[in-house]
Amino acid sequence: MRLSPMASAASLVLAIASLLDTYAQAKDLSTYVRPLTGSTNGGNTFPGVSLPYGMVKLGPDLYTGSDSYSGYQSTGSFIGFSLLHESGTGGAPKYGVVAQMPANGTVDNPLADQSVNRSRADESRLGYYKSSLSNGITVEMGATGRAGMFKYQFPDNTSDPSVIVDVSHVLSSYRGQGLGQNYLGGNISVKTTDAGIQYQGAGSYDNGWNRAPKWTVYFCGYFDQAATFKTFLGKNTTGDDLSDYSDATSQNSSDARLGAVFTFDTANVTSRVGVSFISSEQACANVDREIPAGTELDTLEANVKTAWNDQVLSKITTNDTSNTTRLELLYSSLYHMSLIPTNKTGENPLWSSSEPYYDDIFTFWDLFRCTTSLMHIIQPVAYEELIRSLVDIWRNEGFMPDARSSFFNGATQGGSNADNVLADAYVKGVRGAVDWEDAFAAMVTDAETTPPNNNDPRDTSSSTKEGRGALPDWKDRGFITTKFKRSVSRSIEYAGNDFGLYQVAKGLGKDDDAQKYLNRSRNWRNQWNPDLEALGFKGFLGPIDEDGNFVDQDPLGCGGCYWGDDYYEALPIEYSFNAHHDMNKLIELQGGADNFTARLEKFFEGGVSSDNGQFNHTLFNPGNEPSFTTPYLFNFVGRQDLAVRHSRFTADSYYAPTAGGLPGNSDAGAMESWLLWSMIGLYPLTGQTTFLVGSPWFKDLTIDLGGDDDKKLVITSTGGDGDDDATYYVQSLKVNGKDWDKAWVTWDDVFANGGTMDFVLGSDPADWATGDAPPSPATESS
Repeated sequence: MRLSPMASAASLVLAIASLLDTYAQAKDLSTYVRPLTGSTNGGNTFPGVSLPYGMVKLGPDLYTGSDSYSGYQSTGSFIGFSLLHESGTGGAPKYGVVAQMPANGTVDNPLADQSVNRSRADESRLGYYKSSLSNGITVEMGATGRAGMFKYQFPDNTSDPSVIVDVSHVLSSYRGQGLGQNYLGGNISVKTTDAGIQYQGAGSYDNGWNRAPKWTVYFCGYFDQAATFKTFLGKNTTGDDLSDYSDATSQNSSDARLGAVFTFDTANVTSRVGVSFISSEQACANVDREIPAGTELDTLEANVKTAWNDQVLSKITTNDTSNTTRLELLYSSLYHMSLIPTNKTGENPLWSSSEPYYDDIFTFWDLFRCTTSLMHIIQPVAYEELIRSLVDIWRNEGFMPDARSSFFNGATQGGSNADNVLADAYVKGVRGAVDWEDAFAAMVTDAETTPPNNNDPRDTSSSTKEGRGALPDWKDRGFITTKFKRSVSRSIEYAGNDFGLYQVAKGLGKDDDAQKYLNRSRNWRNQWNPDLEALGFKGFLGPIDEDGNFVDQDPLGCGGCYWGDDYYEALPIEYSFNAHHDMNKLIELQGGADNFTARLEKFFEGGVSSDNGQFNHTLFNPGNEPSFTTPYLFNFVGRQDLAVRHSRFTADSYYAPTAGGLPGNSDAGAMESWLLWSMIGLYPLTGQTTFLVGSPWFKDLTIDLGGDDDKKLVITSTGGDGDDDATYYVQSLKVNGKDWDKAWVTWDDVFANGGTMDFVLGSDPADWATGDAPPSPATESS
């Protein structure tokens, strides 16, 4: 029987996918993960041990006099090794609690400075971490979801090898913004059990990057060796004076440092520690279940590798193994974008619920552009759980978070960008157990209810905790005045948020609401000042004073570009490219396709900016999210080749699988997800079903889309050798076996049921994308 061309293509897809599945199963993809990638030079990634979205992130805490956001720094002194961290955050450190610190000899005062330098660089591989201290002690670490293991090797000649458990240990901040964490008291008790000497208790803390109020973590630890112990109690929460240091079996205080010192008569000591946010009993249950007595560190490492391989790394596979650096970038990026948010289901102390609970969201302002959309594709179960968790937070607290940590919303930098995340999920068919009526009601809260002012010293004009603090202007005037800080950047984000409400309302059949929010999504146009001029171009988003008059503004400057300014962390020219739901109108306001193209090219030209020296003085800033989508906007004006040129140059120039290999703060995986989309050869427009076409990096790539029907997207490319960085221009494209002449595809084309994309690449640009431009839904619906 002769197969039809479509049947032949389908058979080929299945054959390729089956081959790649076999390869992924045979290959330990964790060998390509470099956990130290992005850990220095401001990347702030966590290089210790964690499961995907795991609650425990076990690693070192170092002191340099500057903020150790993930605990780790490549220089400085060890001050402890703790179980809770975040990855790729900013503002101020969070966590660094439930810690141990080894010491040689008698510990006269456990509250005194116990810091120790390195003797060599730390060793890090997926599932394993080792620190070598200058006093001869080594600390090896492993972890599970809610417990961790320390394996200490003391020098053979050490007398009285000891481990200090200081409940007051927490990562500090030195930036002077009032965001430093504080220890607020705790308790500890010690006893001997059949499983060895055990300690358990709790510590309470506050603050951090989200200005959180008091929260409490419980712990339960064991040592595998016999030990003597002393407990200690300080005189206050910060000093090093002791009020008690004795063989008392417990200490409890709300206003003093406390802990215990364990002393051994052997050079090899292993400790198992569990954590919980519910109770010390649950912390004990967590460690007893996940790391029972006798568990070997090698077993934990193997289990962590298996989890990452099965749950994350195997979701994107390739047979093109000729370029190891690219494989390391691929799998290290998948790793770092999957560390947080944290799955704390069953560990929420604030309310009981059958819904999942996710915490440590840093932040949707950073993640909504391209990270959550990739999470949807490669982690559909966790993604749906995250959506459900957001709605459940609204049910119980009144607002969804734009950012959240230690069970508290905080650090809303612009809009209510959970709206964008929910809209993206809805238009791409996420249904499952999501209650979309409740989800839309949560979005309406963001769109209609002004949150109470939390009087953040960085911006006292309105709330930075949650919701949209500048709603009074947005609703009443259709723009945001300088009465509210970050007025211009908030306006473009509020417009995108309202577009998200339009999308969900339309899908739910709420026609009046849909029209209302579609109209509001166009209000960014009211913030457009046609008289602002720079570099020969006129028209930019500009500030408006309280009388409704435009304020003069340099489109190439934004003052401090921070909480108290008109633009947050990006230039006016950057934000003036961000109306991604209304691109046809944006292009019109910028003078048409030719002028828009010229403005984009100037944006990427070196030597134009007085700043951005690390990026050749371009106005484009690859280290910050408002610039993320801009390279791909060339697809709207028939220059897909320039989208490829600039996105590939950015990736090749500013990303590497090294400690300094990110162009900016990881922002909880935002940077890494941008790179992953570049490698795949697509880029999402959040809240829409559109994906802009780039250029794939590998000769073949298979994305496992999950589900019971084994769906896959298979991407191939020919014409490039995989190493020649100049051979990346698209010459032609077939989608699902059919010739394709558009520089975009939809969710239904390649993701809803799987599909194929077959690229032919070359060293010169080709005019292949002659079909329709990408949709501009807010414009087309007018």
